[in-house]
Amino acid sequence: MSTATQKEFGTRAVGAVSADVGVTGGGVGARFAVLGPVEVVVGSSDLTPTAPKLLQLLAMVVLRAGKQVQTDAIVEELWPGAPPQSARTTVQTYVYQLRRIFESGGLADRGEDVLVTKATGYMLRVDPEQIDMFVFQRLCQEGREALRRHRYAETADLFRSGLSLWSGPPLENVKCGARLAAFSVDLKEQRRYARYLRIEAEIEVGMYRELVGELRSLIATDPLDEELHGQLIRVLDRSGRRSDALDAYRNLRITLNEELGLDPCADVQQLHHDLLSADRLVS
Repeated sequence: MSTATQKEFGTRAVGAVSADVGVTGGGVGARFAVLGPVEVVVGSSDLTPTAPKLLQLLAMVVLRAGKQVQTDAIVEELWPGAPPQSARTTVQTYVYQLRRIFESGGLADRGEDVLVTKATGYMLRVDPEQIDMFVFQRLCQEGREALRRHRYAETADLFRSGLSLWSGPPLENVKCGARLAAFSVDLKEQRRYARYLRIEAEIEVGMYRELVGELRSLIATDPLDEELHGQLIRVLDRSGRRSDALDAYRNLRITLNEELGLDPCADVQQLHHDLLSADRLVS
């Protein structure tokens, strides 16, 4: 993680995120990451396990920090389809190993205080501000609140801070079963929406030319995302590049027709109509 990213940890938890997690614990300076490779870092020590199933278990309890993760759910994730008869005993062994890793790295004097045994499962007891996902979600929540108040520069700053926590695809170093794969998909959608709102806020503060290159790059990797195309058309038009905006619309229409047999959505077609209407007014 970058220095700027690390500064986001240890700040005050507010709003729905802290209320949802509702626990504190874990060593001072401990950080958990899932927005990229799964990591556990205490100070300068990397405590991340390398065994694949230990990583899966770690990811499950970090993503559900403050809530009980059912043993049955862990078994289903680690051994999809046909778990061995010893599965529940093996889960207990993995929990023991994670606790010893936490103790040896100075995260806790007693691993049981951080990875807590519950009635039918286990719960990771840490401050949500030690987990990058919860910090990201808090910043996005604050960004949405700023957007509702039309405070666009603040909105953009908050979403930039949240997006800076990402270092790659979520759970990048984990072999995901069905449950973790579902979490990964959800996190990717959260990141995509945060990026969309950040760009919307930057458009509102007049960052038209600054956004052209980024939007073209994003479209190159996701050519069927009509929201990105719509944002590109708008910033090109507002940069005084109406002909380029029209070309961007035509390129999208061709791509959608060739790939999906579809026309652009109504919002993007309206942008095209507005461009043509502006041309008629000029002429």
